[in-house]
Amino acid sequence: MEISLCLLTWDEIEGCRMDVPRLDLSAFSQVFALDAGSRDGTSEFLTSWGIEVVGQEERGYNAAYIEALRHFTGDAIIFFHPKGTIDPDYTLQMAEWLQRGFDLVIASRMLRDSINEEDSTVLRPRKWFGQGLAVAASFRWNHGRLPRIGDPLHGFRGCSRLFTSGLSLQPTGVTADLEMVRHAYASTARTVEFPVRESTRGHGTTHFPAWHTGKQLLRYLTS
Repeated sequence: MEISLCLLTWDEIEGCRMDVPRLDLSAFSQVFALDAGSRDGTSEFLTSWGIEVVGQEERGYNAAYIEALRHFTGDAIIFFHPKGTIDPDYTLQMAEWLQRGFDLVIASRMLRDSINEEDSTVLRPRKWFGQGLAVAASFRWNHGRLPRIGDPLHGFRGCSRLFTSGLSLQPTGVTADLEMVRHAYASTARTVEFPVRESTRGHGTTHFPAWHTGKQLLRYLTS
């Protein structure tokens, strides 16, 4: 099986400097970055490592996925966000699950052996929101057909070409990860999660403000 690796980037020069040298690029049949218009040297850095940089044509998170899915050439694709918060070696573990024939593989921050970036704090609003959304999404779309997907919002995931061929994402918004969960439930795709350890972001800021993103996700869930 040939597996493509896609880096989703937008002004992530520090994360790329931490993660890219640790990626085993030779393990993948295709490596490219889908860049949303970085101005901090991210694109130039990736190019210096021999990574093809594809400029994102339409703005938005969903648009990034849509354009990446048009570009990949493998039998499966892994999406990785180089932010310096997840060990890049997990991409190899994800590739192994795809090689075993799973259609959707999610690097989970919610399993027993996982670590979420908020686990060291008393208040964990993002983690709790994700866990609540997992329960609600399973109740809304699953109806007991598949084991519940516990981390529906982690963008670090892998998909088979069969899975993506039936996937129709909304052209705008930030709901792509949740839409994949819905598609997995509807198609009873072979789905697996494996535990990862996430650290806190040591630089930059999130591109997904909690309140704005949460409203869009809840609107999609109830639509």
